[in-house]
Amino acid sequence: MYQAIEIDRENLTLLGVKFTDLAKLERTASAIGSNMFEGFEPTAELIQLYVDWSSGSITDSDLLVRLHAIHGK
Repeated sequence: MYQAIEIDRENLTLLGVKFTDLAKLERTASAIGSNMFEGFEPTAELIQLYVDWSSGSITDSDLLVRLHAIHGK
């Protein structure tokens, strides 16, 4: 079931995670919203992980390790 997510365009945050600009925030919110219709349940932790990866703060390998730590079985 789709549920609204907290978007603060004034402070550039999505679920409390800070973005560098409005365009990136809106693109990310749109992509997340589309995936929520398919059952994705976003968390601040996952959004922060995406922000870190997309800004180059973490490598692709680090992204995969952290995703496995969050959702791996």
